[in-house]
Amino acid sequence: MFAKKFLGQSFLKDHKVLERIAEVVDIKKDDTVVEIGPGHGELTRRILKYSPKRLVAIEKDGELIDAFLGELINEYPNLQIIQSDALKEIPKIDYPYKLVGNIPYYITGHLLRILQEASQKPSLIVLTLQKEVANRLCAKPPETNLLAATGQFWAKPEIVRYISKKSFKPSPKVDSAVVKIIPFNPQPPEEESLAYYTLVKSLFKQPRKTILNNLKSLGATKDTLLDAGIDPSARPQNLEVKDIVKLSTLFTHK
Repeated sequence: MFAKKFLGQSFLKDHKVLERIAEVVDIKKDDTVVEIGPGHGELTRRILKYSPKRLVAIEKDGELIDAFLGELINEYPNLQIIQSDALKEIPKIDYPYKLVGNIPYYITGHLLRILQEASQKPSLIVLTLQKEVANRLCAKPPETNLLAATGQFWAKPEIVRYISKKSFKPSPKVDSAVVKIIPFNPQPPEEESLAYYTLVKSLFKQPRKTILNNLKSLGATKDTLLDAGIDPSARPQNLEVKDIVKLSTLFTHK
């Protein structure tokens, strides 16, 4: 069966990488695991070998379900297959779970926003992302960016390993990375989160400008930044998340 470009399909075929992904999910007997885009079932089978309490596989393509996934139902009673869009299903989840997936790259930003805003977050997230996006998400100073500042506020992301584009069929144009994301527990309070995201948008609106210039609209001055231990002439890329939290407390809690 040919991959459907309009669905962003590209199937991971490297057995060592698939084994590593399943291993990183750290599946326990009482875990519920949600898999996004099981495709041909390569990762699905490896997850099932760890005998989770339940595996919920969300696949948008009905033809893939019929050709590759349907037969697994009889073999594994703990497997549930949902034909739907994962972006619509994830917000509905109201039970503890771990999330894993070799996702279509075009849904990455939307999925991360959904997870960021979800009241029921996974305890662990393992995703295959475009290498460049993975590097941006996990970046530290002096390469802090909007994605890193946003993602690292509610979770701890780390790159597990890189994957060559040759490991996929059909091969995408870019290399990939397996990223493990551990949401913080407890999560930051809602009021603190709103203040933080408000400030981050202003801070990285023009990332080549200084911190002072980007935050003037929120009332920042050279003296207030210096008093907070922040160099007014530095660029946002030099800030750690803890520095941005400090700034959000200063300039959005009025």
